[in-house]
Amino acid sequence: MKLILFMYLSLSYLTAFGGDLLSVETKTIEIYRKAVPSTVNVSNIKLARNSFYGEIEVPQGAGSGFVWDQEGHIITNFHVVQGGNSFVITFYNDPKHYKAKLVGTAPEKDIAVLKLLEKPTKLSPIEFGSSKDLLVGQYSFAIGSPFGLDYTLTSGVISALGRKIDGIGGVKINDMIQTDAAINMGNSGGPLLDSSAKLIGMNTVIFSTSGSSAGLGFAVPADTIRMIAPQLIQHGKLIRPGLGIGIVPDSMKERLIQGNKGIIVSYVDVKGSAGKAGIQGMTQDRFGRMYLGDVILSVDGQEVNGLDDIYQVLEKKKIGDTVNVTLRREGKAKSVKVTLQAL
Repeated sequence: MKLILFMYLSLSYLTAFGGDLLSVETKTIEIYRKAVPSTVNVSNIKLARNSFYGEIEVPQGAGSGFVWDQEGHIITNFHVVQGGNSFVITFYNDPKHYKAKLVGTAPEKDIAVLKLLEKPTKLSPIEFGSSKDLLVGQYSFAIGSPFGLDYTLTSGVISALGRKIDGIGGVKINDMIQTDAAINMGNSGGPLLDSSAKLIGMNTVIFSTSGSSAGLGFAVPADTIRMIAPQLIQHGKLIRPGLGIGIVPDSMKERLIQGNKGIIVSYVDVKGSAGKAGIQGMTQDRFGRMYLGDVILSVDGQEVNGLDDIYQVLEKKKIGDTVNVTLRREGKAKSVKVTLQAL
């Protein structure tokens, strides 16, 4: 009797955990099968000169991406395509290599758009979700090609929201999604998915001293991609609101003014918004001596002490918005109103 009971319990255990898949396993498999046709590998090819063969194509790097639309636009990271002359796209279970061209980039958001020069017979655009309602603790799934291992699935949870990480050109990327789903080299540009297989972000970077996953991965939010990708497709670049000025680099500012308050206006577009508002840049006399112009202290009450500060303030504005700019000129504070122009 005991032997029969033991065999029955053993059979029940195997049926639950070995013979049949658990519901969570079935769901994960469903997510992978639904999203993997939309996920691609991206190879970055650079032209180089060789003394013997002349100009040759040299693979410069590889990453991941995903299909945006039926026209063949592919979304990936800027750092995946940076420096490349041509690009090759491959799809899941398709041995063919498809060439693509670069359509547009937004380096400050680490987003790039490619377009296939030849399309496969069937394209499966990724299904977009929303990143604004994400919750810390919900499941997340990443697909990509870490270390060249094609179409790898990893899973985890959303670890934090609203993270700020270093971007390109001294500007930080705000509102990044943090996940502990394993992200490694080669995952960059691939989709981060929710439990409905909808895109919630684009895997971008890991924080690790060894270069491998340490449970600290970051993704560009889907809502940011949805806003920027159409501009890159239409204009080839991100159309941002601005004042119509140039500023002295942060590294040079301390040589020109004491303290760290404000940003120095180096030049002003006289036909632009700042020029019309009377903002003044640096000037030079006939002997080559430079004279300081205006130092902008705040925009709409928010202090600006460097490039990243003013970028983050203006990023929340729209072209045509009017902002109040407080500046210092010849030791005196002054406020002017500036209508933001397209940059």
